[in-house]
Amino acid sequence: MSSSQTLVVKLGTSVLTGGSRRLNRAHIVELVRQCAQLHAAGHRIVIVTSGAMAAGREHLGYPELPPTIASKQLLAAVGQSRLIQLWEQLFSIYGIHIGQMLLTRADLEDRERFLNARDTLRALLDNHIVPVINENDAVATAEIKVGDNDNLSALAAILAGADKLLLLTDQPGLFTADPRNNPQAQLIADVHSIDDALRTIAGDSVSGLGTGGMATKLQAADVACRAGIDTIIAAGSKAGVIAEVIDGTPVGTRFHAMETPLENRKRWIFGAPPAGEITVDDGAISAILERGSSLLPKGIRTISGNFSRGEVIRIRSLQGRDVAHGVSRYNSDAMRMIAGHHSQQISDILGYEYGPVAVHRDDMIVS
Repeated sequence: MSSSQTLVVKLGTSVLTGGSRRLNRAHIVELVRQCAQLHAAGHRIVIVTSGAMAAGREHLGYPELPPTIASKQLLAAVGQSRLIQLWEQLFSIYGIHIGQMLLTRADLEDRERFLNARDTLRALLDNHIVPVINENDAVATAEIKVGDNDNLSALAAILAGADKLLLLTDQPGLFTADPRNNPQAQLIADVHSIDDALRTIAGDSVSGLGTGGMATKLQAADVACRAGIDTIIAAGSKAGVIAEVIDGTPVGTRFHAMETPLENRKRWIFGAPPAGEITVDDGAISAILERGSSLLPKGIRTISGNFSRGEVIRIRSLQGRDVAHGVSRYNSDAMRMIAGHHSQQISDILGYEYGPVAVHRDDMIVS
C-alpha cells in the first residue's frame, strides 16, 4: 500500500442506484467497505455523494409531482436526511464517523466562506472523520448551484488538498465513441490535455437518472488537473476500484495533473492586489525561505492596512524587502492582537482561533 493519500470519491446517482429507481444498498455497502479498508490503512477519504432526490422519491413512494424546481427541492429536502443516515449507518459498521457538508457555489466563490469550508473539511480529515459532501439542493437556486456533483467534487478536491479525484460512474471510463451504440469504441486510458476533440467525444448524459454526463466529468477533470490533482473516471461496479486508484493501478481513464500546478493554482488565487502588509522578523523570514514554513504570529512585528480574513497580504522583511504574498488566516484587527505571541495563546487573546498559523505555506507565494 502506498504512503498516505487524500482521495475524493464522487458517486453518481447511476452508481448509487445501479440504474434502478432506488438506492442499491448492497452496492453502497461494498463501496463503503473499500473506503473503510483504505481509511484503516491511513488514507484520507472524502465522499461526494449524489442521490438525495432518488432517496426522497423512494421514501415518498414515487409521488407524481409537477416538473418544477420546488418539486426537486422537496425531494432533495426529504432525501438528504435519508441519504446521510444511510452513509452514517454503513460507515458505523466499520467504526468510522462521518461529517456532513452541504455546499453551494456561493460557499466556494466567496473567499471567506471558501476558507471556512476548507478549514472544516481539513479538520474532519485531521480527526479521521470521513466528510460526506453534497450540493445543498433543498435551498440552492440556479444562480448559486454548482449544478452537478462532478464539478462540486473537483472543488471539494481543491478544498481538501487531494492527491486524486475519482469519478465513479456507470461507464468504465471515457471512450473514443459511445460504447452503447458503437462496438468499435475503445477506452481512452490516459489523457494529458483536454481539448475540443475530447469534449466532442464526451457528448452528454443519457442515463436520465443523474444530472452529470461525461461532459461535466471532463469539466471537473480539467479543473482538478489544473490544480495539480490526478483525476480518474472509472466504473463504480468494478471490484476493488477505489483501492486500485490509490495504488496507482491503471483503471478507467486517467487525466494527468498539470506539471506545475501549484504555482498556476496560486496565480489563480492571487490575482488580487495585496489588501495590506505585515513586517516579520529575520527568524520568520528564514523559516519561510529556507524551511518552507508557514508564518506564525510570533514572527510578526507590524501590520499596516485593514484587511479581512481570506484576503491577500504582502509579507515584508524588517529591511523592507518583499518576501512573499499570502492569504491571511486572520483579519487585520485580530492580527494586531496576536502579533508577537505564541500560537497557543491565540485562543486566549481572541476568544477563538482559525488554527496556529497567520499565513499557511500552502496559501503563500514567495516573491
